Amino acid sequence: MSETTTPALQYRFDGPEDAPVLILGPSLGTTWHMWDRQVPELTRQWRVFRFDLPGHGGAPAHPAGSVTELSDRLLATLDALGVQRFGYAGCALGGAIGMELALRHPERVASLALVATSPRFGTPDEFRQRGVIVRTNGLDPIARVSPDRWFTGGFAAAQPAITEWAVQMVRTTDPGCYIAACEALATFDVRPELGRVGVPTLVLVGSDDQVTGPAEARTLVAGIPDARLAVVPGASHLVPVEQPGAVTDLLVRHFSSAWQPAFDSTTGQMAAIVAPPVKPVLVAAPPQTAPIAEIAPPVVPAQPAGRPDSYETGLKVRREVLGDAHVDRALAQSDDFSGDFQEFITRYAWGEIWNRPGLDRRSRSCVTLTALVAGGHLEELAFHTRAALRNGLTPDEIKEVLLQAGVYCGVPAANSAFRVAQRVIREETTPE
Repeated sequence: MSETTTPALQYRFDGPEDAPVLILGPSLGTTWHMWDRQVPELTRQWRVFRFDLPGHGGAPAHPAGSVTELSDRLLATLDALGVQRFGYAGCALGGAIGMELALRHPERVASLALVATSPRFGTPDEFRQRGVIVRTNGLDPIARVSPDRWFTGGFAAAQPAITEWAVQMVRTTDPGCYIAACEALATFDVRPELGRVGVPTLVLVGSDDQVTGPAEARTLVAGIPDARLAVVPGASHLVPVEQPGAVTDLLVRHFSSAWQPAFDSTTGQMAAIVAPPVKPVLVAAPPQTAPIAEIAPPVVPAQPAGRPDSYETGLKVRREVLGDAHVDRALAQSDDFSGDFQEFITRYAWGEIWNRPGLDRRSRSCVTLTALVAGGHLEELAFHTRAALRNGLTPDEIKEVLLQAGVYCGVPAANSAFRVAQRVIREETTPE
């Protein structure tokens, strides 16, 4: 595929050329082969389009650092192929791309299925920490624990070939693209926007999913106006792989019955869709399919309003660099005496200086580490070493910064700094 301003995604088509297009989106660390067991049945009615994330499955390694960028690349690929309207089913990160499409380009999406998906995936700290581990150790530590996150224990033990296939998918992924995808998940949060998803949506989750489980699925169903929930028993995160028959049956029934009509250029409106009076859970499947359990959706709490001016910007940058846990502790410990100082550093240090365009965050981390060594501020050096790792510096690069500081700030200061940084780097880069 030719290079363009927006790099195209690696893709494949299956099924009749004149059939409606149904897109299947993969999760982080997988390839389009995670949907292999669904394709034979789905191609009876649809032209199935599958794609690989950047750097996955041998795809060109053009990192994309946001879900918006991934969805833009998918649309650019579809535009080049002449595909304007489609159904979309995505797993985890693939589901996030589907939500982004439904929110930003609703005229393109006829129907949506969100598999093992969440409006927010864990915490930003978790994914940025994963990026630090990959940057330091490569993907092997992530690959080795992937089966524990993706499959139930019984399935992994009974299917060693599939388990090894899953490990190899992760190992062969481009590390830079994996890290960028972690950053995309770290910044993804559409909880306040779920009410604007206007297409019929199936929310599908494995009952034993410990990554994005039934609780996250309930949040989606409660927030999306026309959404139905299906819980597949005996399945974990990669439910299309672990329970292929149940997932295939659910997708066929959903996309066969909930395909929103296209935009009518003569009236300027979408064809009317009559929503069901109550959000139903899909009824139990035929005997050959695992039964579907019902979960009642709770009410999603409203999101708090933000503060004006550079404080909100500073708080966002401060969290991205230092992590939510550190910032939450600092703010929780503030009182009438220290609260003004917390606001001061958030607004000016983080909202003004760290947010200036003249230096990237890697460079600012180098400057900050050197200044802290010179001043002997070892406590702050510890959390800024963590920040440097999150900002993309490797342990070897941090070592070079401290060696340089030893020349200009003094050997005793650098000696203390090395002890602090060594401890932090071991903590942050050692896989659990």
